[in-house]
Amino acid sequence: MNENLSRPQFDQLETTGKQALMESLAARYDMVFLGLHTFDRWGQSCTTGLFRKENRAFVFVPGDTVTLGWEQFAVGLNQESRKELNCLSQEWEMEQDPEEMIRESMAPIRQAATGPMLVGRELEELCWEPVTMDDPRLAAHPDWLKEFRDFAWSDLDGLTLYKSARIERTKKGFQICIYNPTAYETLLASLEKQGFSLPTADEWAYLCGGGCRTLFPWGDGMDYSMHLHHFESPEDEDKPFDMEEPNFFGVSIAYDPYMREVVKAEQLTTCGGDGGRSICGGLGIFLGFLPCSPHYKPEVQEDKELNGDYDFYRPIIRVDVN
Repeated sequence: MNENLSRPQFDQLETTGKQALMESLAARYDMVFLGLHTFDRWGQSCTTGLFRKENRAFVFVPGDTVTLGWEQFAVGLNQESRKELNCLSQEWEMEQDPEEMIRESMAPIRQAATGPMLVGRELEELCWEPVTMDDPRLAAHPDWLKEFRDFAWSDLDGLTLYKSARIERTKKGFQICIYNPTAYETLLASLEKQGFSLPTADEWAYLCGGGCRTLFPWGDGMDYSMHLHHFESPEDEDKPFDMEEPNFFGVSIAYDPYMREVVKAEQLTTCGGDGGRSICGGLGIFLGFLPCSPHYKPEVQEDKELNGDYDFYRPIIRVDVN
């Protein structure tokens, strides 16, 4: 690996050195370099380059060799998390120790060498294609149009016809999408044709945790002061969701257990969420958000087809260090 592209050396570079390195990457990968920015969160920080390519926002993430996986608390549960787990254990009459139960859900301890990457900062949707109302495919389904008309007169924000079509209210009117079934292999081939890839499970864990040894990037327990998806309170309505804000690499990652992030593997594999199973099952905040841990076991899906309601993806470019 080019020494300046590894995290320890990259962090020590002066601003002028980072600027020159980022400009060279922009030229090599046909990107627009937007400048340097410092991301500081949860005890980790990185001053790195921001880029734009084909209306996508990217950030440079230096490579590193880190320990991934989890087998015991590095600091220990905070009082609130322990209380929540104890109450849940009594309510569900669980005989298993909470730490043992958590350990069973975590990937094994391992060393992983991760190369430098240009990483999509936001998750992107799958299967749903934006269209206009005059799209002939809509006219072929008069039942969809009737549903849309009924929706337009309602006070709902959106309507989804399962794996068919959807309509949402926006400030500019309505946004309509048609569902296109997509196979995992098709997504991989399409990204490769565009010069992109998906992160592997190990790369994803690094992007999410940065090599942290705690259960979550901020610690072993849940931070109940955060504004979290699916546990909103009225007074937090207009606040941003804390976990969705850019992390120490400038990446918005693992913030909603309902959203599974597709990673590169031999078959369809996801990280960062369980499709909301734990929350729907009434397991509360801590266990509900446990799938968002960087150390949570990647989930190999039985289907070959992506699920546009729960599966999302993040394009990356692995930087050639030669």
